[in-house]
Amino acid sequence: MNSRLVVTFTTLIAFLITALAVPLGIAYATHRTNRLLLDRRADATRFAELADQAARDDDHKALSDEVGRYAELYGAAVQVRDREGNVVAFSGHVTADDRDAVRLALSGRTTEDLPTISPFGPRTVLLAEPAGRDAQLSGVVLLEARTDQARRDVLMVWGALLVGALVALGYSVLAARRLARWILRPVTELDRTTRAIAEGQLDARALPGVGPSELRRLEERFNAMADAVSGALERQRAFVADASHELRTPLTVLSLRLENLEPHLKDEGAPEYEETLAELDRLALLVEDLLALARVEAGAVSPATDTVLASRLAGWREVYAARGLTLDAPVPGSATVPEPVARIADIALDNAQKFVPAGGKVSVTLDEGVLRVADDGPGLNQDERAEAVGRFWRSGSHANVPGSGLGLAIATELAAACGATLSLLPAVPHGLIVEVRPGRPDQP
Repeated sequence: MNSRLVVTFTTLIAFLITALAVPLGIAYATHRTNRLLLDRRADATRFAELADQAARDDDHKALSDEVGRYAELYGAAVQVRDREGNVVAFSGHVTADDRDAVRLALSGRTTEDLPTISPFGPRTVLLAEPAGRDAQLSGVVLLEARTDQARRDVLMVWGALLVGALVALGYSVLAARRLARWILRPVTELDRTTRAIAEGQLDARALPGVGPSELRRLEERFNAMADAVSGALERQRAFVADASHELRTPLTVLSLRLENLEPHLKDEGAPEYEETLAELDRLALLVEDLLALARVEAGAVSPATDTVLASRLAGWREVYAARGLTLDAPVPGSATVPEPVARIADIALDNAQKFVPAGGKVSVTLDEGVLRVADDGPGLNQDERAEAVGRFWRSGSHANVPGSGLGLAIATELAAACGATLSLLPAVPHGLIVEVRPGRPDQP
């Protein structure tokens, strides 16, 4: 947008400079042409008077001498003709077509205008002046003058105008760039702030103070909106965290009291008792996951802490062996990952051991910082993979599998906390791949 504004401003200024420079150049060329016409017409008038006097005296010697000296001094061609068109005095050769000029001069009219002189021509101009008094015309004077000096003058003025226009245009471009930056400074600041907020920096704010007043007000209102949204999110997170924390104690007490009631149950009440304990365990798991999600969103997880991944996976081998699953994890013993990535691996492995049937295989790889947890279970279709990272999402085929539906949502927040991207990909021929790749999707 900055470039478009600069181009727009520069184009308008270029049109304005052109609208000023071109008429000035044309006006000077016209002025210089008229000045040449006046100068040479005065000379032609003087020769016309001499020609008329020579015709009356029937002596053209003085006229011929004067014409010769003039042609030698100014490099012009001069011809004096009588009424029948006979040349009575001349110096040089008139190269221009003189028929119209002679006809007008013999009718008593002098040359009133000349072609406008420019650096490109014409090289000569022709003037015709009638000789005689009143209606008694004795002949005509033709004067073909060179325009070298006039063309040089026009060239110098046009060159000065061009240089001035280019200098003005250069300064105009600089001014247009500064003006465009000044106008777009609030927009640039808003773009930077929205990008920072999208990346999770909820405390980022635009810095007002530069730019048009309308855009400065927009910055102020954006900051007020960001404050309101950030405050609402913070209150929501605080509520979730506080509610989850406060629910842990009564749930623990309730679980202990239910367990204490077990000796006093009758046999027919045992199934209901077991179902109640299972629901209580599920509720306790949900509270723990909500508390974990609130902590991640609040930034309580530090991405700077590194964890040895191989030692983290060692504990899962026993769990998988007990369920009849194979865990293939060819990870170097010295390989480390950020703590959030290690927790994502725990979530992915926990989900896999729930859904992969006995005899299945789960593999964990770490290649150039990219963590992949792949299983050969039933997997998810494309629509389910897009929805699975949402909160409390559970597939219809997983209704009887224990869980809160928050695992992948927590994993997504953990990935964002350490500047990574979590993706769910299909495995071949079947299964699911949980991939954690450093960098955001909009980063190169």
